[in-house]
Amino acid sequence: MKYLALGDSYTIGEGVPEEGRWPVVLARALRAEGVGLGEPRIIATTGWTTDELSAAIDAAEPLGEWDFLSLLIGVNNQYRGRSLENYRAEFEALLLRAIGFAGGRADRVLVLAIPDWGVTPFAAASGRDLAQIARELDAFNADAADICAAHGVAFVDIAPVARGRGAEAAMLAGDGLHPSAAMYALWAEQALPVARRMLGGGVQ
Repeated sequence: MKYLALGDSYTIGEGVPEEGRWPVVLARALRAEGVGLGEPRIIATTGWTTDELSAAIDAAEPLGEWDFLSLLIGVNNQYRGRSLENYRAEFEALLLRAIGFAGGRADRVLVLAIPDWGVTPFAAASGRDLAQIARELDAFNADAADICAAHGVAFVDIAPVARGRGAEAAMLAGDGLHPSAAMYALWAEQALPVARRMLGGGVQ
């Protein structure tokens, strides 16, 4: 089965080897359970906002249909101070595109919550209001979850584990901002049972 992963630095895995990216870890775990999911095609770049991801999808070759899609986007909207209303509209448009790439099957699209970068050493040194970062990302995630529910799309809330453990040295890449492979493994662990149900098969 073909897997398309859409996102930003958290999907491309800034600062970690390719095998440590969470979509790659997830696909590997599914295969180990007998689900025939191929290596993900990743369309993601560090720093992308919702509109930049959409433009990159436009610029890609005709993508056709996919058996499984994941979407994780929005942290850079918050980082750049864009509004919740802007995020809500552009996230929903991206979600609808993802459903379209899945042949209209909303039950083959999986969304991950945005992690709170405000708990990281990078954020602590940035001079930004850490409580405001948390509030804004909570609002982004709440709206994304609502939009997913309205369209019948699975939403995996990795935000609590990212917030709870995101300051640990072992959970951070060398830049003190992006997750390490160990953190991505935790995200994939949370996504695994959801993806397993969506794709059918494997060990239950």
